[in-house]
Amino acid sequence: MQVIVIGGGASGMLCACYAKNEFNTVTLLEGNDKLGKKLYITGKGRCNVTNNCSPQDFLSNIVSNSKFLYGGIYTFSPQDTIDFIQNQGVKLKTERGNRVFPVSDKSSDIIKALSNALKEKSINIKFDCKVQNVTKENDKFVVQTNCGNFVADIVVIATGGKSYPTTGSTGFGYEIAERFGHSIVPIKPALVPIDLKNFNKDLAGLSLKNVKATVKVNNKEYSDFGEMLFTHTGVSGPIVLSLSSRVNRQDISKAKFIIDLKPALNESQLDDRLLRDFQGYLNKDFKNYLPELLPKSLIEEFSKRLSFSENKKINSITKENRQEIINLLKNFTFDIKSLQSVDFGIVTAGGVNTAEVSPKTMESKLVSNLYFVGEVLDLDAVTGGFNIQIAFSTGYLAGQDISKKCGG
Repeated sequence: MQVIVIGGGASGMLCACYAKNEFNTVTLLEGNDKLGKKLYITGKGRCNVTNNCSPQDFLSNIVSNSKFLYGGIYTFSPQDTIDFIQNQGVKLKTERGNRVFPVSDKSSDIIKALSNALKEKSINIKFDCKVQNVTKENDKFVVQTNCGNFVADIVVIATGGKSYPTTGSTGFGYEIAERFGHSIVPIKPALVPIDLKNFNKDLAGLSLKNVKATVKVNNKEYSDFGEMLFTHTGVSGPIVLSLSSRVNRQDISKAKFIIDLKPALNESQLDDRLLRDFQGYLNKDFKNYLPELLPKSLIEEFSKRLSFSENKKINSITKENRQEIINLLKNFTFDIKSLQSVDFGIVTAGGVNTAEVSPKTMESKLVSNLYFVGEVLDLDAVTGGFNIQIAFSTGYLAGQDISKKCGG
């Protein structure tokens, strides 16, 4: 039997590996001149390949359709990904937040591991092969490309979403799906920076660690703890990206972005700290104390928001003044302008409706022998290696099912 996998990203490569057996021929069509172009740039070039947590914990980090992925993550778990990569000779390490990286810190090593697995399985790879259309005639698929037509018994759509379009993620997979009668859940940017209204650009470049960030929208609150970064238009960094995925399907035109700058202390503890600290500054201006409390580049913006002058003497600061300081420390608030576009997203939310795809095999419920894997599906998660694992788990399920169909 002839199997065509369209897309040489994480899901397509793993699917091809597990689909191949002695009874079939598997051909991988890649529009770029090399495999794993998006993998290469993930994790700032280090490739956060999975998250070393239990399947149960993993599912709690899925933003869309976690139930659909239940069987997949238990069948091909983060540990299975770790074993697969390490069996190809690439050593991995687990860092803070259970993030898994190659010991070398080189994403190219992960791509080499997958490429080696493809080679071992004798997968046919066609580079610079851009798919133009897919049709089905008399139980056979015809895949039209710029390098000729391919006839297949089975086709896997592993084309990715619309994020990072320079890597080849053009959204073409959605078009193919629609041509075969599938519905597409509206595309939204996921894991993107957040732009803020009336933003002070002097904050750009400021990095904050161990803070709590909250997006308040439509009387709901979504929070995360960790690191964030101010940009020239707003905020980014791990916790911001994750929050963007939590709220990207809501109207955020009136949403608030709130930073708790001192999440380890409650208001009473903060007041006690201020009173202790003030003892060493009694005859000095409040502004002389602020470097003890805040990063230097945040001081000006913080001071602007207080009702009293930064030149006020510490010994004349009232209980009400202290409460104002505490409120600002715990609720440093900005109005949200928008999420950045899907072009700047690490992944894409939305995609092929999972209700129309088998969660056990990734096969279309509408068209036999047509499969969807990876980011083209309406599946996405927070940052931390979860999205690449989704690609691997869905690719594995499809590959295993195809192998069985082909007599394996």
